[in-house]
Amino acid sequence: MAALLLFSIVSFLSTAVIWMGEGGAEAGSPSREFFSFNGDVAWVVQVSDLHLSAYHPERGADLLRLLAPALRVIRPSLLLVTGDITDAKNERRSSTRQDESEWMQYRNTMDAIVGHNNIEKRRIFDIRGNHDKYGVPYVGHNLDFFSIHSINSQLNRHDTINSISLVGENRIYHFLGIDDTIGYGIRWPSNLFGHPADRTLDAVESELQYWDSQPGRLVTKVVFGHFPTSFIASSKRGRRYEGIFARQSVSAYICGHLHAKLSKTLWRLHMIDFPSGPNGLKYVGQFWEWELGDWKEFRLMRILAIDGGAVSFLDIGLSSQNRLLDDFQTTILVTHPTDSRCMNQDEMKNPVVRNDINSLVFSVQPIRNVTARVFDSARAFKVVEEIPLQPVTASVNFKPLFHAKWNAENYKSMSASRLWLQVFVIDDQGKETASAMRPFSVEGKLAYLPSTLLAYMIFNVHWEDLYLFLLWSNICFLILLLFLPKLLNYFMERNELYQRWATSVSVSSPTRQKKFIFSLLWYLLEGSRRRKFWLAMVLYLLYLLKMPWFCGHATSENGDIAKMYLRGWSIQTPSAPFIEEEQGYPDIMAITLPFMYLVVTPTFLLIYGLLAKSSGCRLYYHRKMSCAYETSQRGPGQEFVRGAPPKYSLSVISSWIIKFGGDWTRRALLLACLIISLLHLKVLQINICSVSYL
Repeated sequence: MAALLLFSIVSFLSTAVIWMGEGGAEAGSPSREFFSFNGDVAWVVQVSDLHLSAYHPERGADLLRLLAPALRVIRPSLLLVTGDITDAKNERRSSTRQDESEWMQYRNTMDAIVGHNNIEKRRIFDIRGNHDKYGVPYVGHNLDFFSIHSINSQLNRHDTINSISLVGENRIYHFLGIDDTIGYGIRWPSNLFGHPADRTLDAVESELQYWDSQPGRLVTKVVFGHFPTSFIASSKRGRRYEGIFARQSVSAYICGHLHAKLSKTLWRLHMIDFPSGPNGLKYVGQFWEWELGDWKEFRLMRILAIDGGAVSFLDIGLSSQNRLLDDFQTTILVTHPTDSRCMNQDEMKNPVVRNDINSLVFSVQPIRNVTARVFDSARAFKVVEEIPLQPVTASVNFKPLFHAKWNAENYKSMSASRLWLQVFVIDDQGKETASAMRPFSVEGKLAYLPSTLLAYMIFNVHWEDLYLFLLWSNICFLILLLFLPKLLNYFMERNELYQRWATSVSVSSPTRQKKFIFSLLWYLLEGSRRRKFWLAMVLYLLYLLKMPWFCGHATSENGDIAKMYLRGWSIQTPSAPFIEEEQGYPDIMAITLPFMYLVVTPTFLLIYGLLAKSSGCRLYYHRKMSCAYETSQRGPGQEFVRGAPPKYSLSVISSWIIKFGGDWTRRALLLACLIISLLHLKVLQINICSVSYL
């Protein structure tokens, strides 16, 4: 063990020298730390999205009241805090700013947790979330309170990548933490995605690859960050993490960000095809992504365990009713065999069948009995075997690990979800606790994990690609709306058809569909005939495409002036003569898409409607004056005799136009004007919250 640790430290120092020669932390260099553990089983705790707020002190109080006793019972090797440590919003949640009192609350709470001997401070690793970067112009700014009060900063871990290794006798469990927050901390709502640089992706891949080069040691890799992969933008060279994680045999990527209001089971197995592997053949790389819900409202935490390369986890909601240490509920995490619905690739590729059952039992009370039961779903979940588990004693510290041997050959099955396992625990007071029943496969077969449309939308949709599709679909619609009717008008007027258009419609039968087509054509053609209005809309659309939408202090009230374009923010870099373009892309979709879809497009349509109504009213009054003139020319007592009028004459068509421009249309247009004005004010309010205008 000592020789292994010494070799790891020497490797770290040699690699650190190489990294510092390439630019230090700015080049994405990882800081490496090593911790020893006994046996083959190690476990860590993850919490995410604390959102400590000056207006909600109960969140920080519960962190001490609930998490501290849980850590005292669980005694994890590491505590991972995966971002959004503070809320950074005002009481009405209408604007964002960094509040040092929230960071002081976090620092004091974590110091209290460490002070009660629940966990060593050096075993705590925290990373930034997007809330922790709101209004922070750059790392090291006086508003960058993470660099002052976070655990990582207190321990001089200032790198954006943290490399942590749990070193056992024959195994290394490697955890890699990544800070992907945007470099320039734009305020809400333009700060929603992770933004890795190409040098960060290079450093991550190099660090993951480094551990594969260590001979004679089995390595299991877990990466943790704040953002789900679908909420991490591509680098400038178009690279993404998914290919790196799959290629470097990462078992799992754990994150936060989305909160449990969306779902508590946002999990996905990534499978990526590679054209050639080490042997020159095609292969499929894969890794799991497990998003953890928030501490903010649901007080969730996760226990993640690694047992001989098999990764398993359990998400726990700590009850806000708990008052004492004794209120911590007995918790069971089966580490082997793992749930076949969430099996990692190490287990699926390992041909060796393990003949053991392992389970972690975390309890305040002494444990009297632990029993595992195997159920057969093909026989109405009948119990096929009961297996007693015995505690495993470690040479240094007590482990809450229970173990039993079994003949795994008896449980080979064609189906990965036929056999199910459940562990029952009885404590010293006679209270029985049962784990969740879940399927298992001793052969490494993967069972089907039910998914939802929401999970598909979150994990399978690349939001930057969706943003481009939605944005340019809207722009193309507006271009067609402006130019297609204009072209029709041009050709009709050039061929002298426009003047006879109304009468020509009467030739065909006036069915309801014809009335609709007539109204639509009238709406489009009359809406595009007013050159001044049409030209104003064209110029406005061109301005939105090429010119800045607004400018102001995008990061902090005293920061540099930034301009927001359709492709992102243009920000002056600190102490540099050049300007960074396209910052906060695709984060600005929270501003641009609502404005384009809810304000610009309805406004263009409304202008067309108002112009068409105006033309209809003019035609109506012109027809009325013509009828009055004809009546005055007949004289008293004379009848205006003429051949039978056509069934659908100009008067009939005029009635359609009158209905189009009637009272109900006028009311509808006025109501639409009011709704669009309110939407415009709402979008403007959001924009005001994101920047301080000049």
